[in-house]
Amino acid sequence: MSEPGNQASAAAADGGGRTDPLVRLSLEELRRRSSMKWHEHPADVLPLWVAEMDVPLAPAVAEALHRVADLGDTGYPYGTAYAEAISAFAADRWGWDGLHVERTTIVPDVMMGIVEILRLITDPGDAVVVCSPVYPPFYAFVAHSGRDVVEAPLGPRLRMDPDALEEAFRQARRRGRRAVFLMSNPHNPTGVVHTRAELETVAALARTHGVRVVSDEIHAPLVMAGARFTPFLSVPGAENGFALLSASKAWNLAGLKAAVAVAGTEAADDLARMPEEVGHGPSHVGILTHTAAFRDATGWLDDLLVGLAANRTLLGSLIEEHLPYVRYIPPEGTYLAWLDCTALGLHDGGPAAGPGVVSELAGPARMFLDDARVALSSGHVFGSGGAGCVRLNFGTSPDILREALTRMGRVQRG
Repeated sequence: MSEPGNQASAAAADGGGRTDPLVRLSLEELRRRSSMKWHEHPADVLPLWVAEMDVPLAPAVAEALHRVADLGDTGYPYGTAYAEAISAFAADRWGWDGLHVERTTIVPDVMMGIVEILRLITDPGDAVVVCSPVYPPFYAFVAHSGRDVVEAPLGPRLRMDPDALEEAFRQARRRGRRAVFLMSNPHNPTGVVHTRAELETVAALARTHGVRVVSDEIHAPLVMAGARFTPFLSVPGAENGFALLSASKAWNLAGLKAAVAVAGTEAADDLARMPEEVGHGPSHVGILTHTAAFRDATGWLDDLLVGLAANRTLLGSLIEEHLPYVRYIPPEGTYLAWLDCTALGLHDGGPAAGPGVVSELAGPARMFLDDARVALSSGHVFGSGGAGCVRLNFGTSPDILREALTRMGRVQRG
């Protein structure tokens, strides 16, 4: 099979001199990385699966890492600079001045923060509602913590369905159980950015049924033109909720662990009960680099968003050309695309492993890996509604994206 050239595309710059981070690295350079994305599969596979972008570090983040090395600054975390940086970012980007540092705490990462919050406000056997298909660790981490998952399937346009959500809330609260709605905002894997009206409906339903809301907002900075991110805690009725934020997705820092948990005004006492040892989990180096990202690398983020929007448009054209049977709704945020390949008829009889088992491949994801040598995330691990679908990471170079979709198209053309 052919491959995209090993020379990086010429850096695309607009009239203001901005450069798309997605065109900076060649395939040869990317394959020198030692991360999961580039080593889970053989070298002939183009990896468009796990949520890791093919970008260099933002200069401000790289400078922070160099300072760490130069000073030997690898001790224990201290202070509130990370939360302060996110608060300033939220005020500037989202017009929200309600992220108060005194109602925050650092946690090792977003998913571990979610688990710790679940332990604060629920007991084993209580229920956690999710809108499926949704990020697989929502299933795995909830189950491992002894809570039961209740699904509220997304509607036909991949948006939250208030009726399904209300029914799930009722089911979750049966027999007096405490319940949490674990929300992905923006939604992973669909890239839907929930509107303020949708979030107000969630808050009202949660209040009516006595359900607490925990909002995973790790992709919040990755919202493209045409949509607007709304922090869940900024809407009326969300005062007893929680949100978790991190620089790890928007600035590609998954290997530098750190996140911030934020409590609404009525949830501050709950967050204050977070065990002290949880704050020892984040990396001091992670906190320093994430702080630099939110505080000093917003220009780099703007350039990335322009590149992601261009890739989103390119992906739509490539799907139309090479995969006309795929149903696809362009995402409003993230760098993830949800492709409905059920027309292939490969969504029955998948592996016995349930949602959340990320390593399992079935249906079209297995076919595209075996026959096209393109690695995608298998839809069935995202829960109900995921079978026969795949999640594609378009946070890569246009050249790699073109080659991957060309390969996928050849599988069907014989």
